[in-house]
Amino acid sequence: MNSFFSGTSILSFLGCMALGILYAWLLYRGNRNLDKRLRYGLTALRIIVVALVAWLLFAPLIKTLNYTLDKPVIIIGQDNSLSVGQVKGEGFDERRYEKDLNALRDRLADKFEVKTYHFGDQVAEGYDFKHQAKLSNASAFLQQVQDEYANRNIGAIVLSTDGIFNSGGNPVYRINQINAPVYTIALGDSIPKRDVLISNINYNNIVYLDDDFTVEAQVQAFQSDGAQTGITISQNGTRLNQQTISIKGNTFSQQVPIKLHAGKIGIHKYTVQLGTLNNEITTRNNTQTFYVEVIDGRQKVLLASVSPHPDLGVLKEAISLNKHYEPKLALADDLNAIDPSKFDLIVLYQLPDGQNVASGLLQKVKATKKPVWYILGAQSNVNAFNQFQNQVNLSSANGSVQEVYPELVNGFSSFNLTEADKKQFLTYDPLLSPFGRLTVNTGATTVFNQRIGKVSTQQPLLFFTSDAGQKSAYLMGEGLWRWRLSEAESETEQSVLFDLISKTVQYLSVKEDKRRFKVFTSKPAYDENEPVQFNGTLYNESYEPVNEPELSLQVKNEAGKVFNYVFSKTEKGYQLDAGAMAAGNYSYVANTTLGGKKFTASGSFYVNALIAEFQQTTANHQLLNTVARQSGGKLFMPQDLLKIVEEIGKNDNIKTISYEDRKYDELINLKWLFGLILVLLSVEWFLRKRNGEL
Repeated sequence: MNSFFSGTSILSFLGCMALGILYAWLLYRGNRNLDKRLRYGLTALRIIVVALVAWLLFAPLIKTLNYTLDKPVIIIGQDNSLSVGQVKGEGFDERRYEKDLNALRDRLADKFEVKTYHFGDQVAEGYDFKHQAKLSNASAFLQQVQDEYANRNIGAIVLSTDGIFNSGGNPVYRINQINAPVYTIALGDSIPKRDVLISNINYNNIVYLDDDFTVEAQVQAFQSDGAQTGITISQNGTRLNQQTISIKGNTFSQQVPIKLHAGKIGIHKYTVQLGTLNNEITTRNNTQTFYVEVIDGRQKVLLASVSPHPDLGVLKEAISLNKHYEPKLALADDLNAIDPSKFDLIVLYQLPDGQNVASGLLQKVKATKKPVWYILGAQSNVNAFNQFQNQVNLSSANGSVQEVYPELVNGFSSFNLTEADKKQFLTYDPLLSPFGRLTVNTGATTVFNQRIGKVSTQQPLLFFTSDAGQKSAYLMGEGLWRWRLSEAESETEQSVLFDLISKTVQYLSVKEDKRRFKVFTSKPAYDENEPVQFNGTLYNESYEPVNEPELSLQVKNEAGKVFNYVFSKTEKGYQLDAGAMAAGNYSYVANTTLGGKKFTASGSFYVNALIAEFQQTTANHQLLNTVARQSGGKLFMPQDLLKIVEEIGKNDNIKTISYEDRKYDELINLKWLFGLILVLLSVEWFLRKRNGEL
């Protein structure tokens, strides 16, 4: 460290000294009581003090130079994934490799700062030769190097791996962002070995009850030309399907479709397995397990009317096109015998009617609080309609009808309508709407307004309302069969009317979750190296979130073993990190008590087994060579890894860097200077008093 003064001139310093000399001369020139030597000493003290105080008035700056030596950092990254431990090159000596890698660290430490890491699905400091990581993510290792040593002198990176990376990005792109040579140690075997494997399975993790669905298994084989193998799929241990595969060529790939049927609600375990071949390098990749959740997504829709009508046929056909909806038509005498509580959506077609045939049904509908779609027409009893619901009022009705055309409202967003749909609506024939003045409560969402002839009105034709969470739809006119004929005349490939009816039914039938206690996982499926996370919400009777009570959780695996947990409290809810779990299917039950009432929530999730490390068994030394060459490094085989010490030593770019830190500070900020001035004045005062001077 070097320090010197800057910012004051020689003249200002000499002026301060002159001022000190003048002040001391005036103070001691006539003093004959002091010893001559003591007088000269006191004069010198006063000159120094006055000169220092005067000089501080010029605010001089002191410049400090610090020199920091930054030794090159050599970073060694060791691949700890399963593939490194499972597949070894010919002549590979694992004990020697571990010994040499430790020796490499020690020899480099004599001249450089050395940091060691191991990486797989995570990055951690030090070596780990257990090779248990289920993924290999070199990109994460390089990203951590870039983040932690962004402003450091990175001399070189040593990357010991087999070049099989199945997580994260391509390390070649990450290397370009780090200005340092990479010396790679090529582990594994780059010569393909005899192997047959399931490289991937494409499937939907959620299917509907009684649906047929297809699973696609990607089968690959290497060095197995002419061999045959079988592929089987089992559900919960029961074999469902078996096929034979003939392998052609030493590099073989085939997509195998497997048709399955969802016959039971719940989470089901499926296992796809390939028959083994003689002398396979590994059989760990011959089997894959996946889980499919079967749900009953079908919802029942009641079409209620006093008499048959062409519109009912249009509605039933449109609803039936969606296999998750089951329409049921009820007419005349059947109406009062129907239990509307068994349906998810009720369509009241021109009900209430003029003869009040369906009065019994209507009372039941009102009690169920189910979503209702009202469709009015010439047979509707308008007065009874106004009394039955409270969202719409049609006054001044005289029993006549008028023709109204649909006019799409701009800004409607409850569901998507394409530009082609909008053009199709313009071609529709008019509906027959009861004549009268229509009043709709505020908050209604309008799809179509009524157009009478060429006159656009603000009277809604099709719209939605919501009352205390109960959704309703209103179509103020009959004649949907006319719209269907309009589409037939224009030879439209896909029915816009059917799409509109289907989306209206879906919008109305979506159920709101009003449970007071909810516990759910952050997602339905996890990989076995991921932490399983739960969230919980508890509401009081006013449906306000609370979290005062304790919340416990029991998780049960397929073998029946139970794991107990307690949730942590967040600001307005609950949270739990249960950590990583073994592959399998799990169910859970959560319990709590609020106001003396017990609440229970349950669910399930599954954890997928990670076999990515067995999907590719051939080392990618070409990638490692590319990484080394592009970064200015070099590739080494494991038996030659100690030569890296010599190679790094010959690299002139790997050297110690000296950083200069220049700092300016005002002299007045030096506290010790004030102490010096105080000491000098105290000494002078003491000597003067001792010798009888004031």
